Amino acid sequence: MLCRVIVGLKEGVRDVVGEKFARKIKSELDVQVRDVRIASVFTLEGLTQEQVDLAIERAALHDPVLHEVALAPLARDFDWILEVGFRPGVTDNEGRTARETLGVTLGLSKQDMESVKVYTSKQYIITADMDEAGIQHVAKDLLANELIQRYEYKSAATWAEAPGFEAKAARVTGQASDEVAIIPLSTMSDDEMMAFSRANTLALSLKELHIIRDYYADPAVQKERAAMGLDVNPTDAEIEVLAQTWSEHCKHKIFSARITYENKENGTISEFSSLYKTFIQGSTKQIRQRNAETRDGGDYCLSVFKDNAGVIAFSETLNVCVKMETHNSPSALDPYGGALTGIVGVNRDPMGTGIGANLLCNTDVFCFASPFHEGELPPRLLHPRRVFEGVREGVEHGGNKSGIPTVNGSIVFDERYLGKPLVYCGTIGTMPVEVAGRPSHEKCALPGDYIVMSGGRIGADGIHGATFSSEELHEGSPATAVQIGDPITQRKMYDFLMRARDRGLYNAITDNGAGGLSSSVGEMAEDSGGFLMDLAKAPLKYDGLKPWEILISEAQERMTMAVPPEKLDAFMALSDEMDVESTVLGNFNESGKYHVTYGEKVVTCLDMEFLHNGVPQMELAAVWERPVITDESIPAPLDQNGLLKDMLGRLNICSKEYVVRQYDHEVQGRSAVKPMVGIKADGPSDAGVVRPELGSERGLVVSHGICPEYSDIDTYWMMANAIDEAIRNAVAVGGDVDYMAGCDNFCWCDPVQSESTPDGQYKLAQLVRANQALAHYCLGFGVPCVSGKDSMKNDYKGGGQKISIPPTVLFSVIGVIPDVNKCLTSDFKKTGDLVYVLGMTKPEFGGSEISQQLDFSDSRVPQVDLVSAKTRYQSMFTASQAGLISACHDCSDGGFGVALAEMCIGGRLGADVDLAMLPVTGELDATGRLYAESASRLVVSVPADKRQAFESVFSGQIMACVGSVTESKRLVVRNGDTDILDITVSDLASSFKATLDW
Repeated sequence: MLCRVIVGLKEGVRDVVGEKFARKIKSELDVQVRDVRIASVFTLEGLTQEQVDLAIERAALHDPVLHEVALAPLARDFDWILEVGFRPGVTDNEGRTARETLGVTLGLSKQDMESVKVYTSKQYIITADMDEAGIQHVAKDLLANELIQRYEYKSAATWAEAPGFEAKAARVTGQASDEVAIIPLSTMSDDEMMAFSRANTLALSLKELHIIRDYYADPAVQKERAAMGLDVNPTDAEIEVLAQTWSEHCKHKIFSARITYENKENGTISEFSSLYKTFIQGSTKQIRQRNAETRDGGDYCLSVFKDNAGVIAFSETLNVCVKMETHNSPSALDPYGGALTGIVGVNRDPMGTGIGANLLCNTDVFCFASPFHEGELPPRLLHPRRVFEGVREGVEHGGNKSGIPTVNGSIVFDERYLGKPLVYCGTIGTMPVEVAGRPSHEKCALPGDYIVMSGGRIGADGIHGATFSSEELHEGSPATAVQIGDPITQRKMYDFLMRARDRGLYNAITDNGAGGLSSSVGEMAEDSGGFLMDLAKAPLKYDGLKPWEILISEAQERMTMAVPPEKLDAFMALSDEMDVESTVLGNFNESGKYHVTYGEKVVTCLDMEFLHNGVPQMELAAVWERPVITDESIPAPLDQNGLLKDMLGRLNICSKEYVVRQYDHEVQGRSAVKPMVGIKADGPSDAGVVRPELGSERGLVVSHGICPEYSDIDTYWMMANAIDEAIRNAVAVGGDVDYMAGCDNFCWCDPVQSESTPDGQYKLAQLVRANQALAHYCLGFGVPCVSGKDSMKNDYKGGGQKISIPPTVLFSVIGVIPDVNKCLTSDFKKTGDLVYVLGMTKPEFGGSEISQQLDFSDSRVPQVDLVSAKTRYQSMFTASQAGLISACHDCSDGGFGVALAEMCIGGRLGADVDLAMLPVTGELDATGRLYAESASRLVVSVPADKRQAFESVFSGQIMACVGSVTESKRLVVRNGDTDILDITVSDLASSFKATLDW
């Protein structure tokens, strides 16, 4: 039987959530509503009427102080009622929690619970003067995402005639779950193969399909398959496994391609067998060798590019690991669910690194189109404001509910992110140097180990996630690629696994990310040499999944372990004790086969060697020709005070406090430098600092750099500036440039020449140049990359147009600070402190915020002087350790003028500055001196009595004292004898905070 239980607030209780949605409808849709009330609907299946009545009596689904509950509709005094619920197959976290609560409240056994299902929906009871088109607008454009949700609505008049909505179960139906289909690849034409690939979101090229067809045509393979009762053609599961293993998302085929690179600027032609191996892996290898030979303490890198996260040594007792991921495509379709799975998914990367890491903190960076975007949206795209809010909430819920602090992040705006937002989520973890008598950063699945899956159950959500993200977003992108994470289930699993780790109950661990079981077991089996797994044993969220769906589903909150036979009982007993579902699915072996069954039926039997190494190397051409950009002079602003306020209000500069305040950075009590700093805690921080070991003052700095605005001119300098900014931000809080590690995350528009990408050779040349810069600057700064990721198909095609993101790289840095008590922050501290600028200001305005504000073009992108920058950063560490600096802030977006204003805002102190004292080369007027974004510069304040010691540390370097901190609470700027601006700090703060103060 199906029964609907409706829970709403009692009359007289303020509906704060309803008020929030009323404000959202008004602000985001410009639809006037007088009132919104919320009711929760629980559709129960598998309970008797007596059990339902008992559950209501025992308040299983409501708070009797605040709520009224009924089996009949509660709506009254309204104009429209809108009910929104999940589509079949979409994860329903609230429903899962309600089901567990009913089980406990009613005392149901595990066997009884198998038949109990709970489906949830929300009723929005709206009072507003709107017609049917208006309620559809509210439903489609704000309250329901049709990709994953269904909705119904009724007016007050139709409600009076027939109150309520029909009880529906959001169940998945399907064919028999043991069905294994045969794909007649051998008889398909080329056109049929490509049509098959497109229709099934396989993202396989024709060449790859030919190689797969040839594998199955091999007489030895056919003989072996015949002996097992398999067809000469592949099963559906085998094609799906090959597609996800060979996907761009998993195999990074563009980064691994053989590329012929023609540089028309200097007339050279070069060949690279792999961008990744040549520039990223190659530069890290050189740095590690150099550190091992020359650095005190030797090489601090422990595990790089071979695990879920990169690992470095932090102290004698602790290691640290870092991983950044992107969840762009899912977040474009469902911002909340996509971003939530992004953060909980990247949490699992440290959990699956080595023998498992404790989760220390999160960091996130988002790239959106303007939330104030106007105009008609292309098909399937959501308004940037809706994407902004959904992503923000998804990452917030994932991190806060998991008890993991968010210590660093930023938001970048560009209209081209309308086609696909970028959602970078990162997690830093810690690992004892030794766990259960073995090095924590090492793991190996051994023949005979059991394959055990722990955590959430398998569902249809997340099917084709890896292949879906390996192609451009389009109007037909699949709903099944979207997942919704469950941080509570993941937290329980995490707590269990850390205890199992400390007891040495497993030999290896990895997460069920891209490709699900297919990927996790397939990768772990590379250690042992093969495996045999039975999918009939896998726990499912619902019936109807086919074997191939069970195998590749990326449904969240799952990890796979290799458990030795002698420890299986203890592992399963601990799992049961901590209420985490664990299931034995098979064994690792030395067969050389990727062998999967469903009961007695063979689902896959693939050669491990072919699966992992059979993908053909792409051969691509790249051609670099510098874009022609006119250099225009800087327009003379009529009002410098107004210009500074306008600059502080620009989307890429303005305060992100609205977002920051919704993330918990204090949980675990380890934060030393917060995301917001200063006397009112509203000044921007350059980086986050945490104490991984609470008994020690040793700190870990977390920072990043991202400069997509420079890509339109030259991605070489875009990458150089991103690396420099990440390191500079870490240095600005007291970090040691000689003890840092990097994490590179490339997000690119499609760089493969084709009919839909006619400029593919240029975009690939941009990728080559970015990699060349990465190798050059990582080697020069001595900062090795220890982990990274790429996302190469960030384009949208639909409605007759194509939107490609600007080539974007997020470069993240972790580094060691010996004593967190010597950290620096950006806010001015004391009247009378001297203000210094470190580094040279040049006439470089290409891609700058001032060029966009004043609408002029410039081809001169900021360039990074590696030698002077590194010397400056080393001197900064010396000065900060000696206590010679009271405040430090980096110059980035908006240049010196913005950095100075932000330091005043943080300290609520004024400053008196002379631009004529600024170290400058080239022709620069006052506006240029204020807003040029030249790289590697820092603004610092120095106590007057420490001036001589400070200048001694920086002797021979480019720097100048340009003014002092004042108690006037005004920022006064002169250029020699000419007054430039004079503005109160309160006005600066208001302009800085107004833009996103919604």
